[in-house]
Amino acid sequence: MNAARGIFITFEGGEGSGKSTQAKRLAAQLQSQGFDVVLTREPGGTNEAEKIRALLVDRDGGNWSPLEECLLLFAARAHHVRTLIQPALDAGKAVVCDRFTDSTKAYQGYGLGLSLDKIEVIEREALGDFKPDLTFLLDIPAKDGLARSSKRLSDENSTEDRYENLALGFHEMLRKGFLEMATHEPERFRVIDASLTIDDITAQIQSIAAESLVSV
Repeated sequence: MNAARGIFITFEGGEGSGKSTQAKRLAAQLQSQGFDVVLTREPGGTNEAEKIRALLVDRDGGNWSPLEECLLLFAARAHHVRTLIQPALDAGKAVVCDRFTDSTKAYQGYGLGLSLDKIEVIEREALGDFKPDLTFLLDIPAKDGLARSSKRLSDENSTEDRYENLALGFHEMLRKGFLEMATHEPERFRVIDASLTIDDITAQIQSIAAESLVSV
């Protein structure tokens, strides 16, 4: 990518929405078209932030309050942006990230009850006005997404199931939160029906991304 500034694309959604798969597919597609792409994730993305990830998503990671989780997430995110995302954008690269600040608002805010105003204060302190250019929200009923996620975790023998083990009502609040955020920022969000086939979802995402890249 030769633009003076690159483009920052994020993927959001509840558990089992397929966002990680679609983030990887979009990154691969952009690379095949000659773009310089950075594929990353949250929490994580740097060695330091990956250590914080283990504290948050692993079933034995710790007993944190919603505020403590939020502070940990933004510590990891500030480092992620400062050392990886912003330098890549400054170099004209396309950055594709699996989750970002919207997930904190959905999980710790809508899901766990932390004040959204408080999250936004922390966000401003950690990131200023830094936001994604384009966000894909993969939307699926919470029950269906959890069924998918449980199967994946079982197949992978993964212990990153701290949030999956929370009640269905928590996950339904996540979905509500994501959709409300998309309504409030329609210029940034693109809501995708995650109950469609993987290939149909990919086709929609790649078409939307292509339109966005033309304007960069």
